[in-house]
Amino acid sequence: MALAAFMIFEWINLGFNLADGHPTAFYVVHGVLIAVNIILALVLGTIGVRAWKRGRP
Repeated sequence: MALAAFMIFEWINLGFNLADGHPTAFYVVHGVLIAVNIILALVLGTIGVRAWKRGRP
């Protein structure tokens, strides 16, 4: 769950910190990377929460 939270924070932070002046392809590639990593973080977070709930009595 910590990894998922870190990934979401890091990739959203990167998205806001992209500087202007790059070619459009740069933004498309980084936008896809951000979207894929946020989806992966949500999947990992869901797995982590389910495992944590299952481990509790």
